[in-house]
Amino acid sequence: MKKRVAIYGSTGSIGTQALEVIKEQSDIFQLEVLTAHSNADLLIAQAKEFKPNIVVISDETKYQKVNEALSPLHIKVYAGEKSLVEIAGSDTYDVLLAAIVGFAGLSSTMAAIENGKTVALANKETLVVAGDLVTSMVAQKGAKLLPVDSEHSAIFQCLLGEQNNQIEKVILTASGGPFLGKKTNFLINVKKDHALQHPNWSMGEKITIDSASLMNKGLEMIEAKWLFGLRNEQIEVIVHPQSIVHSMVQFVDGSLKAQMGLPDMKLPIQYALAYPGRVPNTHKRVEFKNYPSLTFEVADFKTFRNLALAKEAMIKGGNMPCVLNAANEIVVEAFLKNKMGFLEMSDVIEACLEKISFIAKPSLHDYMECNTESRNLATSLIKK
Repeated sequence: MKKRVAIYGSTGSIGTQALEVIKEQSDIFQLEVLTAHSNADLLIAQAKEFKPNIVVISDETKYQKVNEALSPLHIKVYAGEKSLVEIAGSDTYDVLLAAIVGFAGLSSTMAAIENGKTVALANKETLVVAGDLVTSMVAQKGAKLLPVDSEHSAIFQCLLGEQNNQIEKVILTASGGPFLGKKTNFLINVKKDHALQHPNWSMGEKITIDSASLMNKGLEMIEAKWLFGLRNEQIEVIVHPQSIVHSMVQFVDGSLKAQMGLPDMKLPIQYALAYPGRVPNTHKRVEFKNYPSLTFEVADFKTFRNLALAKEAMIKGGNMPCVLNAANEIVVEAFLKNKMGFLEMSDVIEACLEKISFIAKPSLHDYMECNTESRNLATSLIKK
């Protein structure tokens, strides 16, 4: 039988690439659910092409438009955050691709886990914000978390067959983004158009800015901690400009395993959706004649302060990663609207980490409150 797939965040970068995978592998996957926040036109076009059973538009003002367009196809259309959560907690699918960007993806992902479902996790913020609660619930409910981020997919693949072998450390690789080797005197004048020009990856605007500031790598450190049950000192970041080695695992005997491939998100998406099997595809392969030299260098924590701030939040723990994530979402949005400078993003994030009260063992309610508080504080600091 075909594996039934729900795509949460189908109009974003990960969602659209996942649909390409499903289209190529239509004999293996059956699309059951599509959701989007407000991009009604693209959601309608996707639904007309793939004909899922259920469509959800979380922006309730767009419901009538989507419903009228899809009613002739007998597709069930729902609206609002409540519908996202209810359907995530249902049995209408086999695997849910969690690709809603940011904190907004937490509730639906937790509903799927609560129902013991398999979640292909492309929303790193879920584990950054509430990694302790999420991983505890996964264990309790017998759910599965399969990483979609290329770095965490790489680590996951390197660990297959190594269940009884002790990890010394994991090494997350970073491309360095468009500003590799640049210093603060250059970064102070950076504008969004330059920051959005990633040299290797094709991604959405938010994650591209995070990659340019290295915040993305910081968030991935926190995500790796929870995904793989690691201690803080077991997580290392190294810059690898070619983006061919997606990450590595070093074991206690000194052996190092790496997963390699071209910088194409369709590969980790397909791997997560098809797991535990590998499926043939038509994706381009690595030609080493095109990469005669693979290089590695130490990450610049001093210039790219977001990486240092993320590491500090990870080490302190509690609600600090939640504060970090919420403030970052606000400053990235402001930077994309030309309301603040590239380096100023770190200033605001650092201020939020310093000013918001530390909670050692937050509840889900605490996380929700902390998210709101950090967003409000970051917004007020930008206005000043």
